[in-house]
Amino acid sequence: MKTLRIVLWLAVAVVALGIGWMTFQATRPPVSATGGPFGVPFTLVAQNGAPITQEAFTGKPSALFFGFTHCPEVCPTTLFELDGWLSKVDPDGTRLQAYFVSVDPERDTPEILGQYVSNVSKRITGISGPPDKVMEMVKGFRVYAKKVPLDEKAPDGDYTMDHTASVFLLDAAGGFRGTIAYGENPDTAVKKLENLIKG
Repeated sequence: MKTLRIVLWLAVAVVALGIGWMTFQATRPPVSATGGPFGVPFTLVAQNGAPITQEAFTGKPSALFFGFTHCPEVCPTTLFELDGWLSKVDPDGTRLQAYFVSVDPERDTPEILGQYVSNVSKRITGISGPPDKVMEMVKGFRVYAKKVPLDEKAPDGDYTMDHTASVFLLDAAGGFRGTIAYGENPDTAVKKLENLIKG
């Protein structure tokens, strides 16, 4: 009986390890075997109406945030904080770039996104585009985004977006270097950006 119990516990442990490994593989950042760029190729639209591709995330380190203009708290707070961090670590704006990618392209046209971002920062560039193309890019960067109805009975179908609230940090080659969590200590966030610039 004791041997059977040990065998059963071993089987449970093996299954748990297998599930843990599969979860790790499914959630880790999607980098290539050669440590190449994070995410997937895309062609979208910058807030000024010009085309923008994954090449924008190379040449110098980048900070990416995925959000939407109807966001009540997380997005405006993060944009405001990010603008302040950028001013501290790169005052002249030559060593670090930042982007705000909409997870709600149905409402966030490039023009609307541009007005929204410009009200908070001159250093952050908004990215939107055709909804299907935007969501392909969002999923390719392993960002969680889901439409949530505000009221199931509302005739106008008003909704909000549940989404990943971290700032993604990419090196000058577009490789994943970490995140800044929502609500993270400001000094820690600044240090992460300084380290990103240093490479």
